Amino acid sequence: MSDTRSVLIADDEPLARERIRRLVEAIPGYHVCGEAADGDSCLQQVAECEPDILLLDIRMPGMDGMETAGRLSQLANPPALIFCTAYDHYAIQAFGVQAIAYLLKPVRKEALADALARAGRVNRVQLQTLNNQTEQSLEQLAVRTHRGTELIDLPEILYCEADQKYVTIHHTRGETVCDYTLKELENSFPGLLLRIHRNTLVGVRFIQGLKRTPDGHNLVALRDNRAELPVSRRHASNVRQWLNEYQPG
Repeated sequence: MSDTRSVLIADDEPLARERIRRLVEAIPGYHVCGEAADGDSCLQQVAECEPDILLLDIRMPGMDGMETAGRLSQLANPPALIFCTAYDHYAIQAFGVQAIAYLLKPVRKEALADALARAGRVNRVQLQTLNNQTEQSLEQLAVRTHRGTELIDLPEILYCEADQKYVTIHHTRGETVCDYTLKELENSFPGLLLRIHRNTLVGVRFIQGLKRTPDGHNLVALRDNRAELPVSRRHASNVRQWLNEYQPG
């Protein structure tokens, strides 16, 4: 049961909750820990059950789903959020409150399974990273490998490189292959990792400068001659902006 992820369902329609419950329980690795019929009871259930994932309707009596999501986003460790709704015109707002997915009713099992898997990955990144409310806290990323769980100190990450379905994290102690996506890592640690290419994030504390090759391409040079990494044209301005604003003296 340790690998089973808990799911809370919040919907004002009993039949909708029952249908979604059946779908969730038919997907291996997930179990429903509770149900709520409105925003207030949803917040209460989140506090009591501490679910990993919340399946949230938008149109509910009293506090609607958007307001509920806004309240939850203020928590130190909110559940991963998936909206399940009959209305498609809330999608932009949904991603404004960090929703992992936006599913239209009637929810299909395949779409729900995909959304739960994505929510699980993002939640793992968040849950397995120590709270970094203070600069003094030690930030670590837990990565499952064939040797077991490996903890990587986030400030020691040189760069992360995507290759097909896996990402290799290059750090001061070597290399570690993980199943997190670059997008997940970028969203979880925006102050530590900078996007320089669609396939590459770089640890900001190791950036030494930006170089230009004779043929006009940009490279990020890492400190201590650790590496020179290609910078795409799309991300070159972001790298220059970081160098101008944040590079340590």
